Amino acid sequence: MSAAQSSAQSQPTLSFDELKSRLEPFEQTHLLRFWDSLDSDQQSRLSEQIAQVDFARLKTLIEGKDKSVDFGELAARATMPQAVASDGSGCDWTLDDAQKRGEEALRAGEIATVLVAGGQGTRLGFDQPKGMFPVGPVSERTLFQFFADRLIAAGEKYGVDVPLYLMTSEATHAETRRYFEENNYLGLKPVQVTIFQQGTMPAVDAETGQVLLAEKGSLALSPDGHGGTLRALSRNGCMEEMRKNGRKHLFYFQVDNPLVGLCDPVFIGHHLLASSEMTTQVIRKRYPTEKVGNVVEIDGQTQIIEYSDLPDSAAEMTNADGSLKLWAGNIAVHLFDLAFLERMLEQDTSLPIHRANKKVAHVDADGQLVTPDSPNATKFEQFIFDLLPNAKNTIVCEANPAEAFAPVKNANGAATDTPELAQQAICDLHRGWLRSCGVTVDDSVKVEINPRFAMDQDELCEKLRQSGDSDGEQSISSDRYFS
Repeated sequence: MSAAQSSAQSQPTLSFDELKSRLEPFEQTHLLRFWDSLDSDQQSRLSEQIAQVDFARLKTLIEGKDKSVDFGELAARATMPQAVASDGSGCDWTLDDAQKRGEEALRAGEIATVLVAGGQGTRLGFDQPKGMFPVGPVSERTLFQFFADRLIAAGEKYGVDVPLYLMTSEATHAETRRYFEENNYLGLKPVQVTIFQQGTMPAVDAETGQVLLAEKGSLALSPDGHGGTLRALSRNGCMEEMRKNGRKHLFYFQVDNPLVGLCDPVFIGHHLLASSEMTTQVIRKRYPTEKVGNVVEIDGQTQIIEYSDLPDSAAEMTNADGSLKLWAGNIAVHLFDLAFLERMLEQDTSLPIHRANKKVAHVDADGQLVTPDSPNATKFEQFIFDLLPNAKNTIVCEANPAEAFAPVKNANGAATDTPELAQQAICDLHRGWLRSCGVTVDDSVKVEINPRFAMDQDELCEKLRQSGDSDGEQSISSDRYFS
């Protein structure tokens, strides 16, 4: 495993008086009310948690003195940024040009990847890290295995080991690390994989602004959002390692989409030919209020308005022809110029804070656990896409959702984003590949193609031609996994 994987150094244990003096200016001394009943390990843990909180900044957030944004007003002024369409139109180069340039960067070892995998599979009825959820329609491969197989295939095709930086949360870190170790890193080389943990932010009582205690000796903490990725990469030595190893661009993606075009040379090529510092992949929204970020241009700057911040009235705005005005949905696939990320770190650019009202269990003044029935707390998080307005020459690349987006978010039975729908999308895509190669396959047959067999339609057709009539089937009548 990569040397950058080592965790940040823990804070020294502060005394009660030191902690009290730190908390008093911010009226948060209630966090120490159970100090005398804690053992030394519990005191050490609470001390470390308190030491890592920027209470001055938190006070600003609680009081709402950070910059507020009128997203409805922004949306009214928004237009669509220039986008490269999925057919290659909208730019000054061809799809072949983009593919060639992207493949050059891959072969040169310029590409690194970062996977955001801090979520549990709670909404799926799955009590493990979401990346361990089995999503393969025939193979039952996990989400983590889908991505590992694609990286292995890219490595074999381009002759280079593409590194994977995998960001976990406190809830998923230990189990994710154990999963990779016990499963031989899913076929990746251990040195390719860097598992690191994102930061946290404390939850505060919505009425009083007091930081909540999850236990007598522990703050109620939650992940600081995918906007914390950049700081976490830096804090854990990953940025330095990338620079040392000649990486120039970072491919960012999230754990719940098995169809993500990881290391897609065309997407990389568009980014490079545009000299973009941050490139974003989008799809056309399926309906106005779909829970994806809205990619827009405001005052000459590309930015994303998160669905939770966009009023329904703005989401439903249409053009004269009846089409959606804000049609470009963010699918959490970005490509960053590494020099841009380093510049943002040097400038200590502060991403805006997004607030969410949530139900947070906590202990009360008597030390009793309270499990609320309605939202009682405010959680703070940052989003990585808020870097967009700071980037130069940004471009937006449209993807066909049937080929690039099948998120696994909700349990089967929900209307959208379920495992069954994702598996159906995988089978539909791979049946289409086979049919383009002259293979007959019925709609009722489940088909799954591992990228280690073929990364795309063209490679599949070539593999089937090479196999000849004796091995290559001209029709498929039962479920089939190509591996």
